Amino acid sequence: MTQPLQPLLHDSVVVLTAPSQAWSAADGAIDGGGIHGFFHSDLRVLDRILLTVGGDVPEHIATAGPDAASAVFTSLARRIDDATADPRVRLDRTRTVVAGSLRERIVLRNALRTPIATTVEVAVRGDFTPMQTIKAGLTGAEHAVSAESVEEGVVFRSGPVTARLAAADAHVTVDGTAATLAWEVEVPAHGEVALDWTIDVDDPTAVVAGAAPSAEWAAFRATTGDSRLSSWLDRALADLQSLRMSTTARPDDTFLAAGAPWFFTLFGRDSLWAARLLLPLGTDLAASTLRVLAHFQGTETVAETAEQPGKIMHELRPAALTIPGEGVVLPPLYYGTVDATALWIGLLHDAWKWGMPDAEVRELLPAMQAALAWMRDYGDSDGDGFLEYVDTTGHGLANQGWKDSGDSIQWKDGTLADGPIALCEVQGYAYEAAIGGAELLDAFGLEGADDWRDWAAQLKGRFAESFWIDDPDGAYPAVALDAAKRTVDTVTSNIGHLLGTGILTPEQSAGIARRLASPELSSGYGLRTMSTDSGGYWPLSYHGGSVWAHDTAIAIVGLSRDGHTAEADLLADGLLAAADGFGYRMPELHSGDSAEQTSAPVPYPAACRPQAWSAAAAVAVLSARLGLRADAQTGSLDVRPTPGAGSIRVSGVRFAGTPRDLKV
Repeated sequence: MTQPLQPLLHDSVVVLTAPSQAWSAADGAIDGGGIHGFFHSDLRVLDRILLTVGGDVPEHIATAGPDAASAVFTSLARRIDDATADPRVRLDRTRTVVAGSLRERIVLRNALRTPIATTVEVAVRGDFTPMQTIKAGLTGAEHAVSAESVEEGVVFRSGPVTARLAAADAHVTVDGTAATLAWEVEVPAHGEVALDWTIDVDDPTAVVAGAAPSAEWAAFRATTGDSRLSSWLDRALADLQSLRMSTTARPDDTFLAAGAPWFFTLFGRDSLWAARLLLPLGTDLAASTLRVLAHFQGTETVAETAEQPGKIMHELRPAALTIPGEGVVLPPLYYGTVDATALWIGLLHDAWKWGMPDAEVRELLPAMQAALAWMRDYGDSDGDGFLEYVDTTGHGLANQGWKDSGDSIQWKDGTLADGPIALCEVQGYAYEAAIGGAELLDAFGLEGADDWRDWAAQLKGRFAESFWIDDPDGAYPAVALDAAKRTVDTVTSNIGHLLGTGILTPEQSAGIARRLASPELSSGYGLRTMSTDSGGYWPLSYHGGSVWAHDTAIAIVGLSRDGHTAEADLLADGLLAAADGFGYRMPELHSGDSAEQTSAPVPYPAACRPQAWSAAAAVAVLSARLGLRADAQTGSLDVRPTPGAGSIRVSGVRFAGTPRDLKV
């Protein structure tokens, strides 16, 4: 039997508006293979959408689209054309995905002097395979699938989910779970014919829904001396508009879906980081992300879900998530993350600095106090003074930091570290959260600020004593402490997340900056997740040598905050080169191959795209180039551009709710 394989994504076209998406070949064909299909809310509703004209497949020549929600597939119908060299019969197929719907308009254009009579057919098939099954390389619906011909088109059903297809003026035939839409058309000389069909999905089990685009984001404009940054910002914001969603529990609170296709839902860590990187575009997204995560904040201790009082959740699904072949079964609401709680506090503090209204901040202070208490009372599971994680169920996530693959935390010789694991960057997040939380407690007249400053100072001292590894090239922080409190010695990008948190001394910060700029970590297309001199390094390893845009962006922001502008510019230039190589839709991750050896970045073929925090990295690079510092409490928005920033004009940076224009 052939081993099932996770579908590759790098050469497919995606059209999306969360929580719906359509994946196809470059010509728009959806043939049931791999990731191809029309999806809604973690179900592949259709696994076939195939178009023919006169019985033949048109010949594809171009694919374009004005935004993330639509694409235009242009083809030639040469079998019904004349014999001259110039193509005279053209087909433009516009596919649009909005929340819960897919729409297609097929326009057949005739430049001949005579009319054309032909048949246009679209073949579709109901599927309803869950996304987690497709990711495992398998197919099969959980409930029986049916297709019924009705007056206006076709109704597909599987369990509680219904999809209604409408095709005006088409002759519709149904065969099992498949249907064919056929139009007999006559295209006049020098004329055209337009055909339309739509499918709308109703899933009463969904826990997420679409959210309206942001008018503030639409108004944002940036013109820079480096056209790559402008192009990346334009594409990133268009993608981010299509990743906006809400939960059915709190429909008015918008957050960003982590990414397409696998992660179209609420993720604590991903949604928090994306909102934090996007703060120069306004605090509305940050505030609503904070509120929806506070809604799900833990209130009791439940081993099966990893819930604990004050803890921020990891991910939300409509049903249990089973990963075939990996022994992983996650409950619908899962709390298996060690960093989201501290990151929640960090976002609240930063959003307040950017001008989140005091009334909205005050509303969330009880949740902040509970999150602080979680760090002290539950995050440190063994009493050593550090935040750590371990899966106690045997079927949860083995690693619960941002590098959550099973082999992400390893020794320099490539062997895996044993948990409980205390990650270096999580201690930085916790320190920053305690200091920021103390500032908020003081500002709003609440008690406990000095206690949290003392807690942070003790953590900083312990970190300096326990995490640092001596090395001829300079001391560096271990990626983690293992179960025996030994320093796991692999050099990784995790150390970049410590910058700007306050947990480092200036000398320690400078040492990390030198490491990040070294050829072992800086690939020329961004920051490698693992140093090339590590035993487990491989450029196409998910967390062991690849490059993640958001990971690099976090390091860039930290370098900028700590004054290491040359190193920040080096890594930013790498991301800009990668963005250019990917047509400015930055994927979730890409290969760690060196720019000295490849003229373009090498894709990681199963990477999600678009991905919220990868798109948000564009704004982080702009922020670092501008040297943005915000403090709404003092009324200051500082702009300290880096020496290599060049000319930059920005309109629509929002500080304390007011749009600002910037020019450097």
